[in-house]
Amino acid sequence: MHCPFCACEELKVTDSRNVAESNAVRRRRECLYCLRRFTTFETVDLTIQVKKRDGRYEDFCQDKLIKGLDAACRHTRISHDQLRTLAYKITSDLMERQIREVTTAELGGSVMQHLQELDSIAYIRFACVYRRFKDVNELIDAIEDVSPKDTIHSTET
Repeated sequence: MHCPFCACEELKVTDSRNVAESNAVRRRRECLYCLRRFTTFETVDLTIQVKKRDGRYEDFCQDKLIKGLDAACRHTRISHDQLRTLAYKITSDLMERQIREVTTAELGGSVMQHLQELDSIAYIRFACVYRRFKDVNELIDAIEDVSPKDTIHSTET
């Protein structure tokens, strides 16, 4: 590592802290030559490949997961902090499994499981995109799966 101000290689670490939400270590450094201080963030590079439905591979991107969750959770009771925590949990689960590849089906299933526990509207919104319902009946079935049975109105009396 080089000092970003003078390019000197002689640095010392003055403080280190874990950054839980991004699975990183924050280090405060000081250049021994120019005495200027700067901050670095170190993360473990565990690249996970996502196998898409068409067979292509793409690097797993937590930001893309957050965008998908954000779209599903917009105008629900799920805060942006809860959404980021959920994305971090899903990412951590993938890293803990020490896998190098995950299918969109596995990833989507994990997201749907977590959303179903948090908010039924967010779950249905995500399911509409992820499961690609072919007709209204599939959507109705999904809604009935998450709705409490005593609140479903039947046409039979």
